[in-house]
Amino acid sequence: MRFGVTGHRTLPPGIADRAMNHWRRVLPTGAALLGVSSLADGADQLFAAHILAVGGTLEAVLPSPWKKYAGSLTADGGRARLESFVRAAATVITMPYAEPCDQGYLAAGQTVVDRCDHLFAVWDGLPARGLGGTADIVAYARARGCPVTVLWIDGVHRG
Repeated sequence: MRFGVTGHRTLPPGIADRAMNHWRRVLPTGAALLGVSSLADGADQLFAAHILAVGGTLEAVLPSPWKKYAGSLTADGGRARLESFVRAAATVITMPYAEPCDQGYLAAGQTVVDRCDHLFAVWDGLPARGLGGTADIVAYARARGCPVTVLWIDGVHRG
């Protein structure tokens, strides 16, 4: 079974732990686990780290070439983590956008959904702040009949 992720780039305290604890409880380990991620800061990289830590296979779907995409990530480790995840991924699919852009984020998120059997959304339930945001990807998944598990804590705000 293939699992995908979408989620916020900035995660309030407690949310990362909730997501990781859920994945530890419900996901298989080893070769039975295939995770699909766009490798953005926050939820995407957290999921990728979990997949690799338990011996699963990582598939990356990038909105633009990874060296350009890296420039859109946080300098405090997000860029370096992206490079290590790209190197560790069994497959890297790059959307046809030369630079990171909203259309690329949307295309990458939709491709994650198209390539998974179940989507995890680390999402506060609010509308997307830009095209291709978490809410857009959740709506796309639901419209396509892809099961979605939302991982959040009631009352926690993203800020």
